[in-house]
Amino acid sequence: MLKSVNYFELIMKNAKKTKEKRFWTDVPPWIFIGALVVLFPIFAFMTLENIRRQKENSICLLLEKGAALIRSFEAGTRMGMMEKHWSILQLRKLLAETAQQPDIVYIIVIDKDKTIIAHNDFSQIKKTYEEELDIKKALSSYDEKWRMVSKSDGRTIFEVFRRFTPTGFPFGIRSNRMVCQKRFKPCISSKSSPPRVIFVGLDMSSVEEARSEDVRNTVIMASVLFLAGCAGIILLFLFQSYRSTKTSLSRVKAFSDNLVENMPIGLVAIDSMTNIASFNHVAEHILNLSAREVAGENARKILPLDLWKQIECLSNEKNIIEKEINCSVGDGKNIPLLVSATLLKDESNKFFGYILLFKDLVEIHSLRKEIARSQRLVSMGMLAAGVAHEIRNPLSSIKGFATYFKERYHDIPDDQQIANIMTQEVDRLNRVVGQLLEFTKPVAILKKSFDVRSLIENSLKLIEIQARDKNIKIQSTVFPEVKEIFIDSDKISQVLLNLYLNAIESMEQGGILSVKVLKKMRENGIDISISDTGIGITEEELGHIFDPYFTTKASGTGLGLAIAHNIIDAHDGEIKIKSRYRHGTTVSIVLPEKGKTKDI
Repeated sequence: MLKSVNYFELIMKNAKKTKEKRFWTDVPPWIFIGALVVLFPIFAFMTLENIRRQKENSICLLLEKGAALIRSFEAGTRMGMMEKHWSILQLRKLLAETAQQPDIVYIIVIDKDKTIIAHNDFSQIKKTYEEELDIKKALSSYDEKWRMVSKSDGRTIFEVFRRFTPTGFPFGIRSNRMVCQKRFKPCISSKSSPPRVIFVGLDMSSVEEARSEDVRNTVIMASVLFLAGCAGIILLFLFQSYRSTKTSLSRVKAFSDNLVENMPIGLVAIDSMTNIASFNHVAEHILNLSAREVAGENARKILPLDLWKQIECLSNEKNIIEKEINCSVGDGKNIPLLVSATLLKDESNKFFGYILLFKDLVEIHSLRKEIARSQRLVSMGMLAAGVAHEIRNPLSSIKGFATYFKERYHDIPDDQQIANIMTQEVDRLNRVVGQLLEFTKPVAILKKSFDVRSLIENSLKLIEIQARDKNIKIQSTVFPEVKEIFIDSDKISQVLLNLYLNAIESMEQGGILSVKVLKKMRENGIDISISDTGIGITEEELGHIFDPYFTTKASGTGLGLAIAHNIIDAHDGEIKIKSRYRHGTTVSIVLPEKGKTKDI
């Protein structure tokens, strides 16, 4: 948006010149230095402390995981020793199986001479454990210890180790020793197990990556908070300086910010010399003019004549004008505008310009036309309903006469055929009238909670005979998670029956009618899919399938799918049809599981 020009621009420039010289100098340099000195140590300490705590948590997590693995391996060894044929080979196999868990690099059991007696890598068995270790200290305690081990491939392994006690009682249960001996007499000796140490090597790569990510996020967050804190302190002082300039710039701000930028309608500000002082983007769009080009130009020459006349009509006696006009813009197009023009005065009631506000009424006029069209359609619907009611009365008489002639001239075949045709045509016309009445009136639904499985089963029973006569196989699937739904069961049954009959009529040579109901998690509803293997619908016909009176059947009325669409729409649902000619059709109905009753 163009800022105010001419004397408005001069006012703003003069105000800025008088204030900009001391705006930044009003903030002493020690404010910036003080903010850094005070906030930096606080955020640095918080960051380092957070990083240290994250590292301790990672170590604690790995230590607990290693200890749990050792205990579980010892427990598995104890259970294995209850077998009669337990041997060191079973121990090695159990170790190899345990070591296959994710993030476990190795599991090693060594004796007091550092000889490897069990290893997940069988090639290392009976070799000497080469890592530095105080074997006596490791054998002297049942507490888990840990250390970092650097491998030749550059990996760092978190190693948890302690004395290996598959047959001992290291966890405070020595008072129940006799009980345990009696219970596990075949497998546990009262003697101490041979001195051994077990090592569990855990891969630290995933933990290190997570910790590095946490450290990086912590540093970034601390940096952002630090900068925000510094900015906050500085902004407090800048705000104080800003307040001193607010009074001198309030007049310009009223024009440029509050009045011009935030107006959702076209605005043109004209100074006392009739030059354009402000021209917002809405005015640019409506009048097809560039604000940059018209800035400072004479409004009489720039503005359309119809707009300028509103300015000329202003006076001290009549200082506000509001009216609707047809304005001719630069490209020769007439646009209906709602125009408001008024005089602009300052606090002392001194005149210093004009304000012209205008709103494009093209969309409003379009809505008015749409409303008028809808009203005409409603009137036509009412007329159609009245005509349909009037048609039904003579139809009954015609059908009665046809029946009479059929009975009277039952010996004449031609008359019998004519009477049958008359009866059939009356029935068809009566059916069309009934559908017309149903289509023209609003759909009134009464929603209740209804079991979906029962709805599908009951609706399919209605077409079992027709399907059997045409050698059509019916398949239905209702997924278990689909239970109840909030619908008008009668209306939805009407829709399903209509779709079933359409599918049956499309399969003259037999086929498969498939009904599948599943839950739609994203839409919070259910999807009823009805598929057939019939003739299908052409791409050209598919675009008009829901249009009233559009049908591909010789005896169809073209209102069935239109009525079904209205019923589904009244349920706040959606109906879609996919079809390929000679490859069958699939109709998908999506209905919300819950909702408010929508009675019309």
